[in-house]
Amino acid sequence: MGRSNQARLDLGALRHNLAHARQLAPAARVMCVVKANAYGHGAVTVAQALDPLADALAVACIEEALELRESGITSPILLLEGWFERDELPLAVANNLWVMVDNQRQLQWLEQARLPAPVTCWLKVDTGMHRLGVAPADVAGFHQRLQASPNAHDDVVTCTHFACADEANNAMTARQLAQFENLTDGITGPRSAANSAGVLAWPSSHYDWIRPGYMLYGNSPMVDPHPNTGSLRAVMTLVSSVISVRHVAAGESVGYGATWIARRPSRIATISIGYGDGYPRMAANGTPVLINGQRARLAGRVSMDMITVDVTDLDAVQLGDEAVLWGKDLPVDEVALHAGTSGYELTTRMPARTPRVVVA
Repeated sequence: MGRSNQARLDLGALRHNLAHARQLAPAARVMCVVKANAYGHGAVTVAQALDPLADALAVACIEEALELRESGITSPILLLEGWFERDELPLAVANNLWVMVDNQRQLQWLEQARLPAPVTCWLKVDTGMHRLGVAPADVAGFHQRLQASPNAHDDVVTCTHFACADEANNAMTARQLAQFENLTDGITGPRSAANSAGVLAWPSSHYDWIRPGYMLYGNSPMVDPHPNTGSLRAVMTLVSSVISVRHVAAGESVGYGATWIARRPSRIATISIGYGDGYPRMAANGTPVLINGQRARLAGRVSMDMITVDVTDLDAVQLGDEAVLWGKDLPVDEVALHAGTSGYELTTRMPARTPRVVVA
């Protein structure tokens, strides 16, 4: 009933993409990143599919982790930003959560805490991203203090994060890896560096743990085509339907602001999806849309609840015909280019108004 908008989820594709990550890094354990509502796909649904297959999961904060625990997820869960208040640390221990340590305050809180059991710690090292992480000069000292603390498991994981790994020829990643190697030389314990781009394009970064996120959802993080992205399968397909078809004379405009003007007698299909449903408002005229598997082009400004599409060159389009906004045959990253953003943002900002429906 009602509007036909759905974000259809293919969990078989999700499992396939995880298997691809394992194939690329066979010696590493896999931490699946499900932060930000699993990149907009639905954290509980995705985590339940990954729980028996992943070595661990990762989220941004304890609220996201507790939602997964309450849904029955049993895998270890890493808090990628650590903890923000003292009282979160005992809660993390009670729920078998791992914590990232990336600053002096967190380290002191850990040392001063009274915990019923030690916690698994990941030590974040800043090798050039300059967002989070311990300065290179402090890495050895932090690692020693963690190993000395009864509140931390001895097996501290040392990790870093790449700034430019999505560019396969960017020298910065090689510099970050070289610095990470130098900083961890002589430090015991596992290491981790590879995000999705690292998994796909930088095999020397795989180490002991890989941390795929975006690639799990079937999307390529790479700026340019890469041979390791070809087998990724889209997990989310955003669909809607045609609710109106009309003829527009040459010279007439369509939509708010009259930003699209017909250069010829045209047929315009209205589709019941807009920026209130997660479709990007900044998508430009010409953004591709699939109707009955045929490519059409956005014609006019995106509205809150509707878009208009030029279907003049398509076979007969009728009310109720399915429209695919992105998914299996229309990569979300291609749509994102027309909107001046990234596929990360498009899926992550998908609102609850658009239901997620598991189809496979």
